[in-house]
Amino acid sequence: MKTVLIGVGQAGGKLATALAEFDARMEFGAVSEAIAVNTAKADLQPLPLDTVLIGQDRVNGHGVGGDNELGAEVMQADALEVMDALDGRISSKAEAIWVVAGLGGGTGSGGAPALARELQRVYDVPIYGLGILPGRDEGAIYQANAGRSLKTFAREADSVLLVDNDAFRSSGESVEEGFDAINEAIARRIGLLLASGEAVEGVGESVVDTSEVINTLRSGGIASLGYASAESSESAEENINTVMSTSRRAVLSGASLPNATDADSALLVVAGQPDRIPRKGVEKSRRWLEDETNSMEVRGGDFPLGSERLASLVLLAGVEGTQRLAEFMERARQAVRDAEEPDEDPADAFANDQLEDLM
Repeated sequence: MKTVLIGVGQAGGKLATALAEFDARMEFGAVSEAIAVNTAKADLQPLPLDTVLIGQDRVNGHGVGGDNELGAEVMQADALEVMDALDGRISSKAEAIWVVAGLGGGTGSGGAPALARELQRVYDVPIYGLGILPGRDEGAIYQANAGRSLKTFAREADSVLLVDNDAFRSSGESVEEGFDAINEAIARRIGLLLASGEAVEGVGESVVDTSEVINTLRSGGIASLGYASAESSESAEENINTVMSTSRRAVLSGASLPNATDADSALLVVAGQPDRIPRKGVEKSRRWLEDETNSMEVRGGDFPLGSERLASLVLLAGVEGTQRLAEFMERARQAVRDAEEPDEDPADAFANDQLEDLM
C-alpha cells in the first residue's frame, strides 16, 4: 500500500517518524511521503520529517495546552497551509493517506479529525486514521479528549486503526518510559501491513495486495491489528501448527486493541519465506478466524519475506462492539462528567448533615 503519513501533534509526529524509519530500514517502499504537523514548535524541531507549524497567530508556537477544541479550531483555520505542504507529495501512485495522532493531547485529538475531513474533501484515495488511546493512568483530561476525538475521528475518516497504549506497556513501566518501545512495536506491525504486496522477496502462492487491505477496512468504524511471530522450520509441513499458533496469539494476546474479536471483516497475512509458509496452516487459521470473529468476510494470503521466522498479522475491521472499547468510552464519559461538576465548597463539606458528630 503506497502510503502518505501525516503525523498530527507530538505523539502523532513521533509515531509517523517511527513508521517512516521502519519502512526505510526494511526497504519496503510503502511509505512514499511523511510529514508532521503541530502547534508546538519545540515538538517539531527534533523530528527528521518535513514539518508544518500551525496556529502561530493563536498560540505562537507554544501548543494548545491539551485543549482539543482549540486544536480543532487551529487545524480548521490553517488547513490550507497543511494542504499546501501536501501539494506535490500525494501523487497518483498514492493508495491511501494515514492521519496519525495521539488521541489524548490537544493538537492531535482535535486536529486529526479536522484534517481528515479536509482531506476527504480534496482526495479520492481512502483517508485512514491511526489513533493512540491514552493509558489508564494518563489523567482525566486525556481520557475525555480521547473519547470526544475518537467519535469524531471515526466519523470523518474511512476507518480508524486503534492502538491502546496499555496493551504495549511492560509491567511496572510508565507510559513515558515506554514511549519509544511502544512506537517501535506499533511501527513493526503497521509497517508490515502497509508493506504487504509492496516488497516481495520470492513468489508466494497467494500474495496479499493493497485491494485486500482496503476492502477489509471498507466497513469503516474502528479497526484493530494483531501480530505474533515464531521461529520456523525449513519444511512447510512442519510449520502448520506454527502458523495456527501465531494467528491465534495475534488475535487473543497480540492485538492493538485487546479483546477485540467480534468483527465485520478480517484479513490474515502470513509473512515469511514462501517455501516455509504452509497452505494448509493458512487455510486452517483463516477458518478459525471466521469462527472467532463471527464474520464470513475473512481474507487471507502471504507476504513473502526473507526471514527465519513466520509472522501472522490479523487486521480486524468493525470492532466497535468490543468490551475494551466500551470500558474506555465509559472512562471518557466519566472524565467529562467530573470536569463539568463544580468543585465542592470546603465549607459545605464541613456542614454536611449526613455525617453524624463524633461526640
